[in-house]
Amino acid sequence: MPDRTPRVLVTGAGGFIGHHLVSFLKERGYWVRGVDVKRPEFAPTEADEFQLLDLRRWANCLEATRNVDDVYALAADMGGMGFISANHAAILHNNVLINTHTLEAARTNGVERYLYTSSACVYPEHLQTDADVTALKEEDAYPAAPQDAYGWEKLVSERLNQHYHDDHDLDTRIVRFHNIYGPLGTWRGGREKAPAALCRKAAEAKLDGEREVEIWGDGEQTRSFCYIDDCVEGIYRLMESGHSEPLNLGRDRMVTINQLVDIIGEAAGIVPEKKHVDGPQGVRGRNSDNTRLKEVLGWAPEIALEDGIQRTYDWIEEQVEAQRSGGASASQTVDPLEPRAAAA
Repeated sequence: MPDRTPRVLVTGAGGFIGHHLVSFLKERGYWVRGVDVKRPEFAPTEADEFQLLDLRRWANCLEATRNVDDVYALAADMGGMGFISANHAAILHNNVLINTHTLEAARTNGVERYLYTSSACVYPEHLQTDADVTALKEEDAYPAAPQDAYGWEKLVSERLNQHYHDDHDLDTRIVRFHNIYGPLGTWRGGREKAPAALCRKAAEAKLDGEREVEIWGDGEQTRSFCYIDDCVEGIYRLMESGHSEPLNLGRDRMVTINQLVDIIGEAAGIVPEKKHVDGPQGVRGRNSDNTRLKEVLGWAPEIALEDGIQRTYDWIEEQVEAQRSGGASASQTVDPLEPRAAAA
């Protein structure tokens, strides 16, 4: 680390993981610039400087990456399964522009380290057809056969980062997220992911004096879920590690969606009645093999699913109650659109 205060850029800082990462880095003494097309929706940013920039534009990427040591590249057009299964062209187009321009701008501006956030969606669909899936190892991404455009875009961007590492000596990192969840994330509107959507449905049922929770499919599809605090800890440890190959970041405890609904029901204090309906489900089963994560970082995610879901459910129930009362989001006590003054 340099003697002066290290300066970092977090792209996608208006989103769920990016917002939490900004706070994490500020707690550790970094000067942080956040960039996004929007500011955080549910709480004010702690970034020293926040810029509203569309990173599909080359000039904006040059501006965003100026005078920083490290880049945490989280910006992406994305959402839950309902969104990514219906917006293939937009996702591929927008994210390719964001990633190629941001990476080249970082190289142009002399950025020292660059962390790219990929996804477990890069893994081949044929390895995930069984609910009792074998946990996915990093090398399983090849031969390549992701399920949809989102997975293909992530895999191509991984390759681009690796080529910049080899051809331009840019010190890159690649992390593959496995279902990150927690408070201060999208919980309605179509882009929310399964834990948030199911927490919202349970909260609505509870507040209505009902118990019915709607689930897409039969609910026997399986996933592992990683709480946001573990996620940002893992991101930071990876950046500091020197490891340049792709690395899984997730929990390795696999549950069915039906089991997840039961855990959410316990958090809500209700016994949910599951209503199974048609809807996009993604792959049948997915789990993270954390062998390499433990070898590289000497660490693995620690927060139990029940604990993380309780924290997430409590926050989402507050949001549902606030929405019904006609007020602002319960956590939004100050205007999140007001940026902090830039530090010298």
